[in-house]
Amino acid sequence: MYKANVRKNGLERSKSVKEAQKPSQSFFPKYLKKVYPIGLQKSTSSLSLSSLSLSLSQNSNDSSLTADSLTPLDQKISLALRLISPREKKEPPPSATKTSQQQQQQQPSQLNNPTEPGELRRCNWITKNSDKAYIEFHDECWGVPAYDDNKLFELLAMSGLLMDYNWTEILKRKEILREVFAGFDPHAVAKMEEKDIMEIESNKALSLAESRVRCIVDNAKCIVKIVRECGSFSNYIWGHVNHKPTINKYKYPRNVPLRSPKAEAISKDLVKRGLRLVGPVIVHSFMQAAGLTIDHLVDCYRHSECVSLAERPWRHI
Repeated sequence: MYKANVRKNGLERSKSVKEAQKPSQSFFPKYLKKVYPIGLQKSTSSLSLSSLSLSLSQNSNDSSLTADSLTPLDQKISLALRLISPREKKEPPPSATKTSQQQQQQQPSQLNNPTEPGELRRCNWITKNSDKAYIEFHDECWGVPAYDDNKLFELLAMSGLLMDYNWTEILKRKEILREVFAGFDPHAVAKMEEKDIMEIESNKALSLAESRVRCIVDNAKCIVKIVRECGSFSNYIWGHVNHKPTINKYKYPRNVPLRSPKAEAISKDLVKRGLRLVGPVIVHSFMQAAGLTIDHLVDCYRHSECVSLAERPWRHI
């Protein structure tokens, strides 16, 4: 009887040890339902943790596991892995990529200076907020070859005023400047006396310093000497560029220079002849305005028009 009890106790202990070693049946379904919102059923599948790890690392794209070889539980786990795995980025079609590259290669002048349908495209420093006088100057004068002595003297004098004002402020005073400086006739301005200078200096509509007025008068006297030597101021100025405008093809505003070697050469010679306010930057601005150099951007409608004027046979009038 004692042996029977010992055997019975041994069987119960071994049974309890096996039950203790047996994994809980309710653990995995309980917590897997929190991670994967699908119903898990009991399965005899051989899909191990290592295969699950491999499947996850491959973003559940293992082609060796087909739908026919997977049990319902395996299919649900595979579906759950697809849901939580990062999605692959789809590459855009070649046509879409080409269109995007073309948009990125658009000229900055077109992006910064959009125009309405039917509106003329200008250099992008002309904006919707630009003053009307400045727009007219760009459309009608800037870059047009000028051969008249009075016109050249006017543009040189206004370029010199860029030391104090911008083009818009100068152009608003253009008619008054023409009136007080006798239409910028260098011979008439050269004959101005002290009282004429003081009268112009006191004109509140101009707000010109006395030194600026005297500079224009003194420059007129120097131009008269140039006319006597070269026949005309136009012949002298255009002689520096062989009577042919320099045609540039700038695409972007940053490419347009503030000065040039040719402007430096003309500036040096003008200073040598006694003119003032004729530094390289001012002379280059004068050359742009007088059409000695065509600096309109290539996508500006005035570029082709000024080029056609520049390419005609040069004739001094």
